[in-house]
Amino acid sequence: MKENKVISLEERAKDEAKICLEELLSEGARKLLQTAIENEVVEYLEAHRERRTDSGKRAIVRNGHHPERELVTGIGPIKVRQPRIRQRDGQKFSSAILPPYIRRVPSVDALIPALYLKGISTGDFTEALTAILGERASGLSATNVVRLKGCWEEEYKAWCRRDLSAKAYVYWWADGIYFNVRLDEERSCVLVLMGALEDGTKELLAVVDGYRESTQSWRELLQQLKRHGLTVAPKLAIGDGSLGFWLALQEEYGPVPQQRCWVHKTANILDKMPKSVQGRAKELIHEMYLSPTRKAALEAYDQFIDSYQAEFPKATDCLEKDKECLDRIEVSECRWRPH
Repeated sequence: MKENKVISLEERAKDEAKICLEELLSEGARKLLQTAIENEVVEYLEAHRERRTDSGKRAIVRNGHHPERELVTGIGPIKVRQPRIRQRDGQKFSSAILPPYIRRVPSVDALIPALYLKGISTGDFTEALTAILGERASGLSATNVVRLKGCWEEEYKAWCRRDLSAKAYVYWWADGIYFNVRLDEERSCVLVLMGALEDGTKELLAVVDGYRESTQSWRELLQQLKRHGLTVAPKLAIGDGSLGFWLALQEEYGPVPQQRCWVHKTANILDKMPKSVQGRAKELIHEMYLSPTRKAALEAYDQFIDSYQAEFPKATDCLEKDKECLDRIEVSECRWRPH
């Protein structure tokens, strides 16, 4: 049977309306961007109108436009002409809105690694980006994606070598993230460590490949951080029940107060209960670690034990065994506490 290639009038009308709307949005964005960069130049010229050269001429003047270039955006490519400025005193103007060599807006640059991490192969990028950005998307071929990947790797290596000697983190969060992609016999595990400064600012400390969540893998990560200046231990470390991190932490930084991660603990407890009671059980768990005082937290804890111990002993045992490590809120003198 031959494939039916007849397009109904209704479908054609929808396609034409979609194309018209996309073109309208693209043209509106182009005009706004063009107006913005033109106004930026006018303001710059006005701010420096009194600057003169040794011969008395104005040091900064308009000098036409640069050649038209295409900027890839989330609504498709937009063509713009950037004003050219002639500066006779040797200084150079650089647009804050549209830097000289930018070819894609930051949101598109963020889209590319996101697609890569989702498993899109380099050969399929053109098709994937065309579906997202439109038929006219350009400059994002497989070759360019490979080049970008090389840049990401260099940026990651430079980030791993950064100086941490001036940092003092109050809290550390540690976790091992497993991926379904199997490059070896074992599932890939990425070790992640985050920290929080005294003002509450959270920062990513390390992201490295690891073998499961072994002590050796965590030890290597912590040793790398120490080599780059992170010698001050946190006041509190938060993680799941995996022994690898806790053993490595004690070896490298000495005794550090521990708190079990409430996210992991909540999932482990609810996994031992039927869905019909998980809603209320989850509310009680939230009351424990969101309580304004320890007394209120312990009341929610006792209520959970009393409510579910008879019928769901495995769930209450899971909570009880880590009670001491879950109750570490008082350790920090900061204005906020970890969850």
